[in-house]
Amino acid sequence: MVHAIKRPWALEYERLKSLELSLNDCDRFITAVKDHGLIPLTTCFARCDIKQIYDLGFEEVKVASYDCASYQMIRELMLYFKKLFISTGATFNEEVIKTNEILKLNKHNYELLHCVTIYPTPLKNMQLNRLLWLKKLCDNIGFSDHSNAQQDGILAAKAATLFNVSSIERHFTNLKPEETKDGLVSINSKQLNELIKFNKLTNEDKIKSLNDEYPDWEIMKGGNEFTLSPEELLNRNYYRGRFASSRVDQNINSPSKQFIYNWEET
Repeated sequence: MVHAIKRPWALEYERLKSLELSLNDCDRFITAVKDHGLIPLTTCFARCDIKQIYDLGFEEVKVASYDCASYQMIRELMLYFKKLFISTGATFNEEVIKTNEILKLNKHNYELLHCVTIYPTPLKNMQLNRLLWLKKLCDNIGFSDHSNAQQDGILAAKAATLFNVSSIERHFTNLKPEETKDGLVSINSKQLNELIKFNKLTNEDKIKSLNDEYPDWEIMKGGNEFTLSPEELLNRNYYRGRFASSRVDQNINSPSKQFIYNWEET
């Protein structure tokens, strides 16, 4: 049995550094998105980036699953951005409830996204019924889908539309699956158009289409109780705290105190 995933810090740093976009790349992205009449959106991974992301021109931000319980970071994001999309994967129920209370108390515009932090997520582990629980907390809910796009297409996203979601998040690429690390969980333009057309159907026609395409599609609903699987707990332990911010106070001598995590209130 695996009890923990080791973190190869140097290798992970180099991998993530190679994926970093320049400010010019971000500016080009924002301009292109706005030119098409859409709203540019990005994920904020560290508190030190909040002001910079805002200054670039982003008005809405997503909070990744591993920061759903980073209450201090969420409080700071509310000061800058009009709307937050909070992914709830790898998060315990009590943490989701507290985050929801913070956002609701401040009357902020937000959505809670259901997510299973297994990459890729098998259809039998999709737990779509959790959307019903999130709906009790928040009027606007969404679905962050990491199913295997090469094997299962957009079945999970299609099924999620039956839960009256306001948004669906999917990795997207124009590259071939083998050309990107996220290839297995990324959809292409053809699949995106397929999802858009499917969402325009009536619920009756959606169910008929799902029955024809995948007769066992209701397995994706899962049960009425939700707990994190062993694999999700391992991922939570590995990824939570992957990003931190340098402290402003340069007089701190201890190396371990020179960084502040997203959930720390100091």
